[in-house]
Amino acid sequence: MGTLVTLDLPADAPALTLPWIITVGPLNDEEEWEPVVCGPYERAHALALAEAVVADEELMAVVEPLQPHVTVDQIQGDIAASRMAAENEDLETAALDAELADFEDHDHDHDDDHTHEPPSVDEIRAGFARIAAKLTN
Repeated sequence: MGTLVTLDLPADAPALTLPWIITVGPLNDEEEWEPVVCGPYERAHALALAEAVVADEELMAVVEPLQPHVTVDQIQGDIAASRMAAENEDLETAALDAELADFEDHDHDHDDDHTHEPPSVDEIRAGFARIAAKLTN
């Protein structure tokens, strides 16, 4: 039997009405493969699907809301909030520090990088509409 991880939210939490995704990956370090991300689903559907997937296999499924952010500031705000929560809960920050160090030390030549402006709110909302249309066909 695998493991299902999700947020424990109050019954009136706004996140309950958001679309939810499932990320399924190996439960232990002995297996190495890229996690599979599925969704979006309604929360009840995501939980039911994830439970079925991990019921008979040694897998981990993470069910979480998909945040429909439309600005960089909203994304950065969630990142900052997540970082503060991790510090306040006294979670291990060594793993995060190691990941950041790996990112900073990567073998990538920045001379070829191009600076791109993030899409506008209207472009992102139009993208949401296209995704919704694909999911309902």
